[in-house]
Amino acid sequence: MTRKVSRRVQELQKKVEDRPYEPLEALNLLKETATAKFPESAEAHIRLGIDPKYTDQQLRTTVVLPNGTGQTIRVAVIARGEKVTEASNSGADVAGSEELIDEIQKGRMDFDLLIATPDMMPQVAKLGRMLGPRGLMPSPKGGTVTFDLGQAIAEFKGGKLEFRADRTGIVHVLFGKAAFPSENLLVNLKALQETIDRNRPSGAKGRYWRSVYVSATMGPSIQVEVNLLRDLKLA
Repeated sequence: MTRKVSRRVQELQKKVEDRPYEPLEALNLLKETATAKFPESAEAHIRLGIDPKYTDQQLRTTVVLPNGTGQTIRVAVIARGEKVTEASNSGADVAGSEELIDEIQKGRMDFDLLIATPDMMPQVAKLGRMLGPRGLMPSPKGGTVTFDLGQAIAEFKGGKLEFRADRTGIVHVLFGKAAFPSENLLVNLKALQETIDRNRPSGAKGRYWRSVYVSATMGPSIQVEVNLLRDLKLA
């Protein structure tokens, strides 16, 4: 079944030329094509030359977006004893121990990010089937398994994001709101690019960067010239 493209999107697609754009030009166009009736996010879709079915070609890491995500992140923490109180005092929206694990097993999902202390991970492991498909399973690589709850909560609420390459080697990341100034979006996109380069998997062979597209949530895809983004020097 072919998905019907709305007239609004058809008109927006006419504004996008079939060519890679200079980064700032692409982001200006992203803002111009964000015409939905709700505040749209800015999305990046990056195809990498990796095959994540091999463990040495997987990419899972975090990025701190200098200008934040523009989103309110609801953080849940699973810990025990005094660490539960510490999490609540540090701004966690939900904090608990075994009882919170039980509530999640029964379907509680009123959070966007889950942090766990290392000593709770054996019990959190039983939530894998529920949390894994939603990308919510805590992981040391993602910075969501830690005893330093105050710092972790502050960073994730302040613009830190966890991301990973999907099964086809594509990274999908929200890097701000379409309403952000283009220059702020560019700083965030550059931080994302540098993080992906810094965390290049050891097994990645040949050309690492294949393509970069940006779009507003409901807008058309706009190709970004990869090399111009990577060579960009921001003051």
